[in-house]
Amino acid sequence: MQSQEIYSEAERILRLTYGDNASFRDGQYEAIEAVMTQKRNLIVQRTGWGKSLVYFICTKLFRNKGKGVTVVISPLLELMNDQKRQADSMNIKCDILNSKTKDRRQDIINSLINDELDLILVTPETLFSQDVEDCITKIRIGLLVIDEAHCISDWGHDFRLEYGKLHRIISSMPPNVSILAVTATANDRIVQDLKAQLGDEVFVSRGKLTRKSLHIQVLWMWSKRQRYAFILENLDKLPGSGIIYCLTRRECEELADFLNINGLNVMTYYSKDASGEASNDEAIKKFSANEIKALIATIKLGMGYDKGDISFIIHYQSPANIVTYYQQIGRAGRNIKDAYIFLMTSIEDDVINEYFIDTAFPTIKESSTVREIIAKHNGLKFNEILSSANLSQSRLKKALMFLENEEMIYKLDNLYYASSKNFFYNEEYYDAITQTRRLEMEKMHEFTQTDECLSKFIVNCLDDPETEDCGRCANCLNDDIYPGLSISSGSLDAASRYIDSRFLEIEPRKKWPDMKNIKFINMKGICLSKYGEVEIGFIVKNCKLQQKNFPDKVIARAAEVIYPLITEHDIKYLTFVPSLRSNIVKNFAYRIAEVLNIECLDLLMKTQAEPQKIMQNNFYQCENAKNSFSFRKIDIPDKIILIDDIVDSRWTLTVCGYKLMELGCKEVYPFALADSSEHE
Repeated sequence: MQSQEIYSEAERILRLTYGDNASFRDGQYEAIEAVMTQKRNLIVQRTGWGKSLVYFICTKLFRNKGKGVTVVISPLLELMNDQKRQADSMNIKCDILNSKTKDRRQDIINSLINDELDLILVTPETLFSQDVEDCITKIRIGLLVIDEAHCISDWGHDFRLEYGKLHRIISSMPPNVSILAVTATANDRIVQDLKAQLGDEVFVSRGKLTRKSLHIQVLWMWSKRQRYAFILENLDKLPGSGIIYCLTRRECEELADFLNINGLNVMTYYSKDASGEASNDEAIKKFSANEIKALIATIKLGMGYDKGDISFIIHYQSPANIVTYYQQIGRAGRNIKDAYIFLMTSIEDDVINEYFIDTAFPTIKESSTVREIIAKHNGLKFNEILSSANLSQSRLKKALMFLENEEMIYKLDNLYYASSKNFFYNEEYYDAITQTRRLEMEKMHEFTQTDECLSKFIVNCLDDPETEDCGRCANCLNDDIYPGLSISSGSLDAASRYIDSRFLEIEPRKKWPDMKNIKFINMKGICLSKYGEVEIGFIVKNCKLQQKNFPDKVIARAAEVIYPLITEHDIKYLTFVPSLRSNIVKNFAYRIAEVLNIECLDLLMKTQAEPQKIMQNNFYQCENAKNSFSFRKIDIPDKIILIDDIVDSRWTLTVCGYKLMELGCKEVYPFALADSSEHE
């Protein structure tokens, strides 16, 4: 097609979809023409610019010319649903391949092979499932689109090992197949990396990133109760509906519970994994219909979700970097004049972000150990590898994905095999990525403390050379971005009552790692906080690191939580899990006993076993706990509270409780100050 012919037909499709007065935004037509004439293309444009419109129109143009199907690789289920709705509105024959359409998968694949679809949306996980991968060569592809393409880059903000495999698909495409990568969040480094992956002569469409509708404000808030109180007090003052972002699922659930109890209509949204297993479809439907005030979400709603009238975004905690932040606030203000953006932050937010940075890649030891186990016993199931490797399930999954991505192992019928490729781990490269992410977190710190225009600061970090102040952010206004914001004593009291009534439950383990039933089972226990998180969890972490006794504030809170337990069950004794390296748990237990006016029994003795914290999965943790403790020869009471400072795998509490009950105790109630298990 010649340029004039492409323009005329593209404009005709645009106006059929959006009306006779519709026109292309700056750069849209140029991107369409490039896809139709240039085989490798990259679009970096702000959220709401219309990147999906480019590949939808190109799909229509290609299909009119008799070309093959457009394959769109997309990371999130809700994003795919939005894209399908848009494709349907343009009379594009479209379907979806993901975990939720698994029951129709073969029918969809047959439709692709028979060239009956114009466009297919597929998650990277499904694309690399065996049944889809086996038939990909039978599908006539006209255009390959990689949505949220920054995920391909190791330098992108949200490293996903499944996305890393896409280089195989890119390199396997015939030269006559157009490839389009699209993203709203790429700085110069990511752009250069994507260009290298796409190949020579890449057409890049890159526009201005400033979003004129966004009013941005940073709120320094040191306590959880301040943040809860601010949201409670001001949520209904804000116009329309919006999103509140939290870093973990647990924070989403707790904040939603607090707001709902206090009369605000909110729901949660998150995905347990890339398949979307735990996502809340009902919440998305109600949010899209403006039937709830806010959706409380994790980063899983950070990419691609398209709702034009989102009028506010509140970050309950600070993201790790500017790229992530820009992408998430980009959900707001697409089709409305004004949207209000609030970032709550304090230095304590770094705990979770540092965890995600530190665990992004498997270590060289983890990777080599797993490869050696698989090579020694070719054809192993996941649990068979787990029982031979001192790794947690999540770390093992990460190592397996890494080794698969690097083609050092392969998976067949749920069994893992070693390939002929020699083991290689580019430690220097991965260390450089980790260091870059730490620098990006420092840049986020700068953002929260700058006196500059906040909007300009963000786009400058994304290598957009914007020089004008926005005139709308709190720094430009030297005032709040929305009138009437406040925190009343009533809201603070409500937050305090809720937070003080909350604690984490320690669910008793009921089976040993070999899945045999545990004969003596603990009662349900209590944990005071999440390790390292705001307030108690942060204090516990600092005391542990400095090996100093817990302060009176922690003692008082622990006694307050334990008191109803001892009165309800008539408990007169407690004991503690000893340590060879420190007496802080012992000291804590005796101080608690004194406050509660019950007796602390020194029942357990610690042996010279390995530290439990270096044991990474059930098999190793349980065995180490069994070898770690013995009991003094004194009478064992019928009921007792078993105290530890940190709970993670629960095996120490399980084994100690089991041994107490073996010696005659009837009921063991575990208590811990902080839960250090992995963040979700």
